[in-house]
Amino acid sequence: MTGQERRTDRLDHHRIADLAAILDTTLETISPNKTLPPLAQWFYFNTWARESELGEDGHPRRGGFMPAIALPRRMFAGGRITFHRELELGETVERVGTILSVKEKTGTSGELVFVTVRYEISGRAGLAIEEEQDIVYRGAATPGAKEAPKDPPLALEPGTVTRRVNVDPVLLFRFSALTSNGHRIHYDRPYAMNVEHYAGLVVHGPLQAVMLVDLVREKIGKPIKRFTFAARRPLFDMTPFDCAAHAKDGGADLMTLDPDGQVCMRASVEFS
Repeated sequence: MTGQERRTDRLDHHRIADLAAILDTTLETISPNKTLPPLAQWFYFNTWARESELGEDGHPRRGGFMPAIALPRRMFAGGRITFHRELELGETVERVGTILSVKEKTGTSGELVFVTVRYEISGRAGLAIEEEQDIVYRGAATPGAKEAPKDPPLALEPGTVTRRVNVDPVLLFRFSALTSNGHRIHYDRPYAMNVEHYAGLVVHGPLQAVMLVDLVREKIGKPIKRFTFAARRPLFDMTPFDCAAHAKDGGADLMTLDPDGQVCMRASVEFS
């Protein structure tokens, strides 16, 4: 494991146009000032491993920058992002990644390892984005493992704005391609259900986060200074899911909900 990595990329508009297509809108809508939309940093700095370097799950094998953790399953569990200044499309930027911590824990589902990574993204005017990502590694899934108990269906507060997202394998595949994410749980149904024992294809945590931020753009329309999110339970592709945002002083509380009213992701934004 190395403690730090540096990557550069050019913020070409093509990937933002691809994001707009996934959101069923236009480049001009999500980037009217030709700047990088919030969370769109996830579509840059990505590399493709050689076929011989991939593990069974479709991810690159462990080692290198990320620690060589033996637990087979991994998930983007949450993160915290601060947007200091806007980045212009076409700009060349640098991302510096640092491993902040590796912590072992034991939960109800067994052994867990949490890795926290910090990314600092800078452009011609200096530091623009600071981000911490929480990656969790888990043991192999077992058939018939108990699901987390369900909460009572959530009743939304008055004034909450919502959007229904019709999720299907094509949307998941396109988002995987845009983020260079080869994880098979998002597009390979037999693998997701028979090997990792999920109920269906898993909706990416970052896709849920992107949908929530776009809901804020459409319904609230204020610039975002900070974004925080945490995955609560898996969300699957068989039925639509709902995004919800409730504005409050200086920000908004956000969440995604499955058809049973279970909260799958909680998030919050602070406005500039």
